[in-house]
Amino acid sequence: MNANKTDKIKAIMCILLAAFGFSLMTFFVRISGDLPTMQKAFFRNAFAALIAFIPLMKSKDKFHIKKGCFGDIAFRCLFGTSGLICNFYAIDKLDIADANMLNKLSPFFAIILSIFILKEVPTLIDILATVIAFIGALFIIRPGGDVSVIPALIGLYGGFGAGTAYVFVRKLGGKGERTPIIVMCFSLFSCIVTFPFLIFNFHAMTPKQWLFMILAGLSASLGQFSITTAYKYAPAKEISVFDYTQVIFAALLGMIFLNETPIPLSIIGYIIINGTAFIRWWLNIRKESLTQSNM
Repeated sequence: MNANKTDKIKAIMCILLAAFGFSLMTFFVRISGDLPTMQKAFFRNAFAALIAFIPLMKSKDKFHIKKGCFGDIAFRCLFGTSGLICNFYAIDKLDIADANMLNKLSPFFAIILSIFILKEVPTLIDILATVIAFIGALFIIRPGGDVSVIPALIGLYGGFGAGTAYVFVRKLGGKGERTPIIVMCFSLFSCIVTFPFLIFNFHAMTPKQWLFMILAGLSASLGQFSITTAYKYAPAKEISVFDYTQVIFAALLGMIFLNETPIPLSIIGYIIINGTAFIRWWLNIRKESLTQSNM
């Protein structure tokens, strides 16, 4: 087996592990019970900040931010934090599979935002995939004019916030900013934003809730480090589709432990969004393969 194939297998295994880690985070946030969304977001990011702090302390540059990166880090923090809070709110109000699926619209939002932030021109495949994916989202949101649609719309913004944050992460990567700095700044910013809510609306936690929040933080860190490792072994265009297994993991956890069964319309939405992501990935890989064979 050649080195490239071995690296790709490692990358796929890592991204599957990341998907499982993030689905576990969603699950533990949900079963932590009737805690305020801001309190859950604070503790999730506090653990991530602590884990990012360790490699930075050992590094030569410590907490130095590269010149020209501060503004992009600020936008990454702003959209990432607002997206995370909305995602946590959706987790509490929707089936966890639905909340995960709405959050997984982030790559399609990233395609749109990349036009304005990175000046990237999307291909026809990307444009069609984005339109079809948002049609799939309508099956999950099910707009009907009643109050029940609000959590789904908030979850949709969670996907928008995450997608916008990813675009700024890509921009920072192009400038050579370190991953631990990006994670650290995001986590600290999120803690600062949510801390005032913690002071005025703190709910005492039982030992079991403390355990679930610690496990949520550890699961999120597993997801973050695994996905970072995956993209070191292979480019995003080759492996990103496997990240959508997070929805499958979340659906299984919901069915087994929370007695959640996705309704048929939601399942149609999952199929449309996941199918679109897979076809887009396959067409891009095929196009690149044909281009290389003609060189």
